[in-house]
Amino acid sequence: MTVREEIEKREHKIFSPFAAFSDESKGRKVYEEHCDLRTVYQRDRDRILHCKSFRRLKHKTQVFLSPYGDHYRTRLTHTLEVSQIARTIARSLRLNEDLTEAIALGHDIGHTPFGHAGERALTEALNRPFFHNEQSVRVLEKLEKEGKGLNLTQEVLDGILNHKTSLMPSTLEGKIVRISDKVAYISHDIDDGIRADILKEEDIPADISSILGHSTRDRINNLIHDAINNSMDKNDVSLSKEYEDALLRLREFMFKNLYTNMKAKSEEIKATKIIRILFEHYMEHTEEMSIEFLAMIDGGERQDTVVCDYIAGMTDNYAIMKFQDIYVPHSWNIL
Repeated sequence: MTVREEIEKREHKIFSPFAAFSDESKGRKVYEEHCDLRTVYQRDRDRILHCKSFRRLKHKTQVFLSPYGDHYRTRLTHTLEVSQIARTIARSLRLNEDLTEAIALGHDIGHTPFGHAGERALTEALNRPFFHNEQSVRVLEKLEKEGKGLNLTQEVLDGILNHKTSLMPSTLEGKIVRISDKVAYISHDIDDGIRADILKEEDIPADISSILGHSTRDRINNLIHDAINNSMDKNDVSLSKEYEDALLRLREFMFKNLYTNMKAKSEEIKATKIIRILFEHYMEHTEEMSIEFLAMIDGGERQDTVVCDYIAGMTDNYAIMKFQDIYVPHSWNIL
């Protein structure tokens, strides 16, 4: 018996009957021989962790665009916080922690430079909706490994695609990530807002704080406990109505006081223009994109979709650098 088979056998002894068992996965689009050490979900987690798109998240905006200071969150630190919260819930509910972690690590991998401002800019440029969750799946299925994709399991891709509020994953592990994403970004965005002197802890309405807590640490801790207590031994993962309503009200407060705050978003107009201008440029000069993107156009992909893929994969810094290279005059030098 291999190490992997021992792990799979152990899962059936330890996990909840509602868990997604590794040896019962629906599999990959392209069949692969099993690893002797790792389950399918462990392999998916490792593939995401080692891919180029994951590393680029460290230079992509979470809320504050190119902030001064080393302690503001980026898309990568957000992803790691989601993973930590999700793994805690999965372990407590005796669900598949490896599947949960794989979904968490990949859930935002399709995000554009400049956060949701970039997402809106590409929607306008394409004249059709651009959704980062769909782009995450496209990156992992199509764009990584020079167009070969990572060939992930259906359960991981489902959890990534359906982590948004308006959607629902098919596994409990995916539902954990869906909740953990909100717990993480609302909590750490408050922390960053306080750091930026845009929010104060006492600004949060008392009826919300009385339920969720009076600090970032307490809010995360209380929400994790509520999700676990409300979901224990159930074929579902959810917050209690009291906590879900409080979290929704806190999210509305954040939209009003931070996500649309002019001080926090003062540079977004410039960022949006950069995305639009880069899109127009590469639509006219596709030959300037990387060779793998040109191959996609030659293979029949829509040109505007491929240009969108190219720009969406950029980090904030790279998008600014390409804009400067193309449109900002350089000092003339005879040498």
